[in-house]
Amino acid sequence: MELNNIQPGEGAKHAKRRVGRGIGSGLGKTAGRGHKGQKSRAGGFHKVGFEGGQMPLHRRLPKRGFKSHLLALNAEVNLTDLARLEASEVDMLTLKTAGLIGELVKKVKVVKTGEISKAVKLKGINATAGARAAIEAAGGSIEA
Repeated sequence: MELNNIQPGEGAKHAKRRVGRGIGSGLGKTAGRGHKGQKSRAGGFHKVGFEGGQMPLHRRLPKRGFKSHLLALNAEVNLTDLARLEASEVDMLTLKTAGLIGELVKKVKVVKTGEISKAVKLKGINATAGARAAIEAAGGSIEA
């Protein structure tokens, strides 16, 4: 094989459609645009979702739902993650340095997923009722 023999694969290239070049081409006269109307004219088209002046679907349907922008500032930590930490006192900074929560998080809550066997003291972190019971049963405490 030489550089001057390289060719594209079979069917990879095809001729561009040439419209408006006579009756024999099959795309002469109106050039595949049909007769009259907005879509037949140069520059005449409408935006996506336009329904000819009828109230468009996205405006006929009611608004629904809401997603708070504050959700990004809240985080959850489970009991298994707490058990893996070496620290006996856990606060926001400890969790951030361990990579369990994001840097922008302002509120953390411990949820009861998994088990904890070592005593952990939580400072400035909330916990669900089940998680609180599990932490206290293991000899830990929670300071809000």
